[in-house]
Amino acid sequence: MTVKDKFLSWSSKTAARMGASRKSRIASASALLLALCAFGAAGVAPLAPDPADLPVRTIVQELAIPTLAEQVARLEPTPQTFVSEERVRSGDTLASLFSRLGVMDDEAANFIKSDKVARAVLQLKQGKPVQAQTGANGALLWLTATLVDGRENGASNIVITRDGVGFKAVQTPASVEKRVEMRTGEIRSSLFAATDAAQIPDSVSMQLVDVFSTNIDFGSDLRRGDRFNVVYETFWQGGEFLRAGRVLAAQFRNGNATYQSVWFDEPGSKQGGGYFAFDGKSLKKAFLKSPLEFSRISSGFSMRVHPISGMWKQHKGVDFAAPVGTPIRAAGDGVVDFVGAQSGYGNVVVLKHWSDYSTAYAHMSRFAPAVHKGSHVNQGDIIGYVGTTGWATGPHLHYEFRVNNAPRDPLSVDVHNAQPLAAAEMQRFRAVADDMSHRFALLSPAGQGLTLASR
Repeated sequence: MTVKDKFLSWSSKTAARMGASRKSRIASASALLLALCAFGAAGVAPLAPDPADLPVRTIVQELAIPTLAEQVARLEPTPQTFVSEERVRSGDTLASLFSRLGVMDDEAANFIKSDKVARAVLQLKQGKPVQAQTGANGALLWLTATLVDGRENGASNIVITRDGVGFKAVQTPASVEKRVEMRTGEIRSSLFAATDAAQIPDSVSMQLVDVFSTNIDFGSDLRRGDRFNVVYETFWQGGEFLRAGRVLAAQFRNGNATYQSVWFDEPGSKQGGGYFAFDGKSLKKAFLKSPLEFSRISSGFSMRVHPISGMWKQHKGVDFAAPVGTPIRAAGDGVVDFVGAQSGYGNVVVLKHWSDYSTAYAHMSRFAPAVHKGSHVNQGDIIGYVGTTGWATGPHLHYEFRVNNAPRDPLSVDVHNAQPLAAAEMQRFRAVADDMSHRFALLSPAGQGLTLASR
């Protein structure tokens, strides 16, 4: 008997037992028939295949087995390293610098002392930064520092790294930024006190002396209330000051007189250029006003009682009192005519200039190494040092200015300036001078100490 027959038989018997009418039996049979058809339709729908009946594929893949060292390394913590920075201090040795950096590495110290490139670290100046990375045991991994040699853009980076079992050092040019700074100051006691108050580097202060030394004796001519403006270069790396450069322009009000200067590059000039007034006239005079940068006149060009003989006698020069060892500068360009000892003068240098001009410098403690008979000197070159040799009662320079070997008062002699700029250079010079005039105008009380990036 089929499933359909079984359902029909069951439904008939059920209707009879319940005494249902023929109509109800027909309805019941019809309902069951519909249900059976639906059930039958569901029963014959296709079924998904049994996973157990699907074919089985075997996949083989080779897996790398880590070595014992790799397994141990995974268990060990990552080695610790430390990076530190210190600045070179006065009196520092490599050992003291290493101690502050946390470097405990004799091999690294020996390498720096012996390697030609790395040894430059020992020449670092006070205040310069040094960075180093060390391991947990103090072994040096790398060290870096920046060197400055004084030339424009003359900076380089020294990098020392551990290279296998040893070290290597590499020197590469440093990226240097040039800036133009503008400062102003007022004389209260001395030039250096005023420049310190204005945060002007000493090298710039010394240039101010050189620029105006043919017009101002900074040892005796300064007055309280004198003012100055200065524009100069500075060089930086990574925001770190490296050094000051050249004075580009300066203005000095000394009493009732005002002096101005601007640096101008001159084609064919031995010095590459020179300082000129804003009208294009050279500031360089034939002779300096004083052979010493800072001193005082202890005896002028006049009759006086000789300090040793006690007799009235013509003093044929000017005495500048200064400590022993003070540098003495050549008053003008010339050739060494005599260098040695003379009675009364002690150690003396005589320079011969043009047009029968000559100058003498006496009582020196010693001569500059490059000074010898026949050697050429330029204005401002150091030719010797203040002393007490000869007939001298104290350390000073006896300075004579001679014309045709006859002494003249160096403080009153008329000295001429060098030649002005040629007409062909004036247009370019005026552009430079106008720019510096604008910068001086910015040096007002509201804008003191400006710093401009170089363009």
